[in-house]
Amino acid sequence: MSSSTRSTKTKARVVQLRKGTTLEMVRLCCPDRHQATLISESFGLCVLDSDGIREFHERSLIESADTLSEGLSEKAMQIHLQRIVGSHVGSAYGAGQFYSKAVTEAKDATAKLANDTRDEDIDGPVGFDSKAQRKREFAAEMGLQAHALRMAAEGAVAAYEHVVGEGWKPYERQTENPGQGVSRQAADLQMAALG
Repeated sequence: MSSSTRSTKTKARVVQLRKGTTLEMVRLCCPDRHQATLISESFGLCVLDSDGIREFHERSLIESADTLSEGLSEKAMQIHLQRIVGSHVGSAYGAGQFYSKAVTEAKDATAKLANDTRDEDIDGPVGFDSKAQRKREFAAEMGLQAHALRMAAEGAVAAYEHVVGEGWKPYERQTENPGQGVSRQAADLQMAALG
């Protein structure tokens, strides 16, 4: 086959973005102030100072940025705060996911308890909580933790906006040819050289 009849193959380069965790994702999986208050009242747990948590984290990050301002350029400050806020948001999201899992387990255990024909899910001995009750209490504790971390993340995002002057967005790293290892890339180059 002559080179004039040979079809030229062009490879389309696909660049995918590795999506970061957003504050909206945190808000979807972590309890809000109202739900956290209901959890506290229903389970006899302490009522969190949601505004205090949020304001403390906002204020502390702003003060931290003020003390660093002489030593960091604007871009370096933005990168530094990007990382800090990203860790707050990521932590809150992880806690929210764990809370969701704990709620699912508590619902399953409670549903099994409602079935009168099952012996394995009956209440524990006198003076001890049932397995379902312990799972509900655990889920409640995880809900308050997720809410507290949500408030910390919201405060950190507000501080970022105050210091940098623009809204925070998660860092999205570009990945080239995801899933394709070095040996596969080398094989593709070798095959392309062979024609």
